[in-house]
Amino acid sequence: MVMFSAGDTAWVLVCTLLVLIMSIPAVAFFYGGLSKRKNLLNTIFLTFIAFSIISVIWVIFGYQFAFGTDINGLIGSPTNFFLQGIGLDDLNGTIPTLLFVMFQCAFAGLTCAIMSGALVGRMRTRAWVIFVPLWACLVYVPIAHWVWGGGWLMQMGALDFAGGAVVHINSGISALAVALVLGKRKDTSLIPHNLGYAVLGAALLWFGWMGFNGGSGLAADGLAANAIIVSNVAAAVGLIVWTIIDTFMVGKPTVLGAISGAVAGLVGITPAAGFVDVPGAIIIGAVAPIISYFAINYLKPKLGYDDALDVWGIHGMSGVWGAIATGIFAVPSIGGVAGLFYGNPGQVGIQIISVIATIIYSFVISYVLAKVLDKAMNGIRVEESEEVGGLDSNLHRESAYNFNS
Repeated sequence: MVMFSAGDTAWVLVCTLLVLIMSIPAVAFFYGGLSKRKNLLNTIFLTFIAFSIISVIWVIFGYQFAFGTDINGLIGSPTNFFLQGIGLDDLNGTIPTLLFVMFQCAFAGLTCAIMSGALVGRMRTRAWVIFVPLWACLVYVPIAHWVWGGGWLMQMGALDFAGGAVVHINSGISALAVALVLGKRKDTSLIPHNLGYAVLGAALLWFGWMGFNGGSGLAADGLAANAIIVSNVAAAVGLIVWTIIDTFMVGKPTVLGAISGAVAGLVGITPAAGFVDVPGAIIIGAVAPIISYFAINYLKPKLGYDDALDVWGIHGMSGVWGAIATGIFAVPSIGGVAGLFYGNPGQVGIQIISVIATIIYSFVISYVLAKVLDKAMNGIRVEESEEVGGLDSNLHRESAYNFNS
């Protein structure tokens, strides 16, 4: 008989707050620092409004469709609208169901906030406000059900401990799809206006990620401890490897490269955190920044897309690597499933199917949504004069820095 656990509940409460730190201040500072000064407030606003919209949708019906009783492997049964019928004493495992709802709400909000980084400096605010709820309903909720809510990928045995496919591949490829509809910025240079903000955001992300991955087992146990250890070492290795790459490629280490490497390492380990040991985490953390560096510095210029803050390059590409690597390095004594190195090559195939399914579905639906909105709203991109002048002053009538005060 499953019993309520005060220890598990306390731990997941803390982890929920850590993911909230990632969802709002961490992403806001990280993206805000990387953006141009004239777009700082708009960049921050995109993350705040996205998280707020998702929070409302999630408790009204999003959670129910994502985690309700499975319907043909595609979506959950729509019950308990507005969380009606879920009592204070109802349990999901050993924790209150309401706590599980909020933990998953933080994941959904973070995913959408991450996506905004590709679009900064050129998307109309009202277009983003309309796009977010449509995307949440048609993209995030179905994929969350497929992978975590009892859907067809979960039934197939796909492993995604904390969101390699659901969060990072999903946000990365969706961001790329919308960026393609928007087109290139007038100025595609990436010169952070305040690298200190970005460093603060990255530090908060690293800190919050311990709850993101550590809480995904929904228990205060050895699996949570392992998830934190492998997540931290993957981030550290990612930072070191990107720094080494920078030193060889540009002749000096860069702070921007260092924090990018840490995030890439964290993204890579996310789907694997509950399945791999330290050696596997070191390899995952070392390869992730190499893949992301290649995507940003070689693939992006060659293909010509304008992913402003490299959401696809870091979250998408490192997420793909992490999802596949989970099938390679999964240790049966940790997560109960063996990977390629432990005699189960079929798991790699399952992981690849989950990656391909997420990429195709997310990209197609996100692209179509953006195209339809672009036609219906007579353009989702700001006017050229607004883009050149900056979105803070033109869309919000505000300035992040008042040098005359």
